[in-house]
Amino acid sequence: MVKGKGPQEESVVAKKSELSIPAERIERAILLIRGQKVMLDADLAARYGVTTGNLNKAVSRNRERFPSDFMFQLTDEEAESLRFQFGISKTRGGRRYSAHVFTEQGVAMLSSVLRSPRAVAVNIEIMRAFVRLREMLASHADLARRLDELERKYDSQFAVVFKAIRELMKPPSKQPKELGYHTLVPTK
Repeated sequence: MVKGKGPQEESVVAKKSELSIPAERIERAILLIRGQKVMLDADLAARYGVTTGNLNKAVSRNRERFPSDFMFQLTDEEAESLRFQFGISKTRGGRRYSAHVFTEQGVAMLSSVLRSPRAVAVNIEIMRAFVRLREMLASHADLARRLDELERKYDSQFAVVFKAIRELMKPPSKQPKELGYHTLVPTK
């Protein structure tokens, strides 16, 4: 028993550590499809500790909570692309239907459909991963904007450097000197 904690508190701490998922694993599972950051139903089901079929059944029972901007089904072309990208099986043990994908809002809505303590804990971690990705994208956009500003600002100052480099790259205009040894060949 942990010092200063009762048996109930200790079990909550143990469960919390069991449920924690490395942020990198969650971030790697977030895909960009149709211009949206989404997660596959199979990835979510694995993290929630349920089968993909049970996750999709729960969603279908609460269809009104999942409009098309929260969840959509992949087209055959998108599913085929994922098969090639990740090596997902198509036959024998593979999926019979195209996967569903959930946007950030769809993942948040899943917590109201899947009410287990694990689902709540996993949802919190997934929401944090989406926020981290949004912050990283914002910082990359800011960095790109600053780089563009620097290029515009210093283009005239570096024009001299670029001109000198171009001059060095030009082939020499005069004939090169002969190199090597000359031998005399006796004539008879």
